Amino acid sequence: MELSPVLHFGLLNGWLLAAIFYLGFGILLLLFPRPVVARLHDRSHQKDPRVLQRVLGTLLFLGWLVLAILTPLSLREPVFAVGLVLYILGFTGFVVALLKFAGTPLDQPVRSGLYRVSRHPQQLTISVAFLGISIAMGSWPALGLILIGTIGAHYKIRAEETACLQVYGDSYRDYTEKVPRYFLFF
Repeated sequence: MELSPVLHFGLLNGWLLAAIFYLGFGILLLLFPRPVVARLHDRSHQKDPRVLQRVLGTLLFLGWLVLAILTPLSLREPVFAVGLVLYILGFTGFVVALLKFAGTPLDQPVRSGLYRVSRHPQQLTISVAFLGISIAMGSWPALGLILIGTIGAHYKIRAEETACLQVYGDSYRDYTEKVPRYFLFF
């Protein structure tokens, strides 16, 4: 891991793993029925998040993306293997969570699959995948940006949970009492 990695554009940079992640996500969105995609992106029941949080989150992600575009993957370093394993786990978990989300009736909260161990497996697995990319690049700054962004996402998740309580009522309240917000804790 490097505090200031050498930056230059290349085909084997961190952007490659991010592009594969978003390509897979895009393909799934194309395959899902429109009501599922609409439900996935529906923010109508959420109160508008603070503008400063949105701006900071966007800036953090753009900063991370610039680092991913310009930072080569550390292919010959042990951190690459660790990062690749985390990336594969995160990406696979994200796909599994999305498929379970798509297979759940629209009028019910998702409660099975990874949703039995985390109320927010999509956010959790995205964070693991991007953490893996940052480690595979061997970049402390990229890792720091992802960790700060993940902590900041907590506030978006709290707004989502409030909206789910409004939409699903007691069914979601019972769910929140049985399943941790993230994974085994919290």
